[in-house]
Amino acid sequence: MNTAYDIDTDTILHSVGTDFDITSIGAAQSPWWNRTLCAVNDTWVRLGVLDGDFHWHKHDNTDEFFMVMEGQLDIELEDRMVTLKPGQAFTVPKGVMHFPHARGRTVVLMIERAGVAPTGD
Repeated sequence: MNTAYDIDTDTILHSVGTDFDITSIGAAQSPWWNRTLCAVNDTWVRLGVLDGDFHWHKHDNTDEFFMVMEGQLDIELEDRMVTLKPGQAFTVPKGVMHFPHARGRTVVLMIERAGVAPTGD
């Protein structure tokens, strides 16, 4: 597991009713940065800047949505590989083991239940 993760789940960067530029935020970060951009009802909209392999993990009680903004993200599942390029998305169902692989610098928008640990259960 990468020990250089820069993940913050305690701070929501933008409150409801404010506008922000996702592309600029992502461009200003280095891998392995991961932050909550905003909360929408009971979900978090998170932005991750990745490069390389994360680790096998799962979220027992919540689905996890990934949309690639820049780069390529391969999500390895136990039975297949899902490849996402800019503008493409995939939802990992709750309880499913997955292993994200960023193929070079990759910027990913993620939507998940508020309070979820990004590193898995």
